Amino acid sequence: MIKLDEALRKHNLSMPNPPAKGGIYDPVKEFGENLCYLSGCTPTFNGEAIWQGKLGAQITVEEGQRAAKFCALNLLANIQAAYGSLEKIKRIAKMLVLVAGTDTFYEQPKVANGASELFVDIFGEEIGLCARSAIGVNALPGNAPVEIELLIELKQ
Repeated sequence: MIKLDEALRKHNLSMPNPPAKGGIYDPVKEFGENLCYLSGCTPTFNGEAIWQGKLGAQITVEEGQRAAKFCALNLLANIQAAYGSLEKIKRIAKMLVLVAGTDTFYEQPKVANGASELFVDIFGEEIGLCARSAIGVNALPGNAPVEIELLIELKQ
């Protein structure tokens, strides 16, 4: 059961419009029988960058977690735009979280928890709790602190 409105209220968030593409790519790409890859999203809201900088310098872990939630919402907005609703999601299979940080920032998994928590609150553990990787990088597009991409399984 999808609890989108409840989760948005809990996290003091609202659903954004799908983010504009930043290049030549498809934001939502189906492959195989029922799999879908979602291109990476950064923490913007309706086209406006919310955070810029690196974890361990300008951005705190708590701000990084909030930024990860905005990345997750942008991914959901892309799914909603592609399929008309989030009901098409059978499960979130894999999440890749890229965290721009200083050379001595090692808390990428804590930042990723922001998106993981939101997905579980929206979809429950059976659908929203996914495998994931949280990787530290030197820089992300637009000086974003976080970028997230997803692999989801679609309902038939």
